[in-house]
Amino acid sequence: MFGFGKAKHKEISAHELADLLSAGKAVVVDVREANEFADGHIPGAVNMPLSSFQPSRLPSPEGKVVVLNCLGGKRSGMALDKCSVAQDVVDTHLAGGFGAWSAAGLPVER
Repeated sequence: MFGFGKAKHKEISAHELADLLSAGKAVVVDVREANEFADGHIPGAVNMPLSSFQPSRLPSPEGKVVVLNCLGGKRSGMALDKCSVAQDVVDTHLAGGFGAWSAAGLPVER
């Protein structure tokens, strides 16, 4: 029930995302609200708050994987559900969200 236990979305670790970004192979979309984003985010991330999230407005990946993130992974999962309903190919998010990125000691942009 409710999809728990199903591998519905792909999750990547903070270090896997850092590697993809270093190689120029990922676009990060942060679905936190603007004030959270302003407090710190993954360098180069695009802010598209979940409160107004529309899969049709996602940036064109141009051969890159689009990775969604939030603070802990819940809101990015909800955004991925919206992508699924819209039949969008975006299906990946950051496991543990921005919290995991920060805990890994990776760079933060403000």
